[in-house]
Amino acid sequence: MAKKKETPKKELPKVHNELDGFDISINSFGEINRSIDIEKINEFLNKHMDDKKLRGRE
Repeated sequence: MAKKKETPKKELPKVHNELDGFDISINSFGEINRSIDIEKINEFLNKHMDDKKLRGRE
């Protein structure tokens, strides 16, 4: 009897709690698919990341 190949379970990457459920992939046409709207991602980055190009402009 042949052994069945087990398909590995897809583990979700660890993400910040505000981005829970975030998944990103590239389809066969080279388009980026994401599970969270880009505006929500940009809002998160603006809140949590320091942009060194904008330092001193405040």
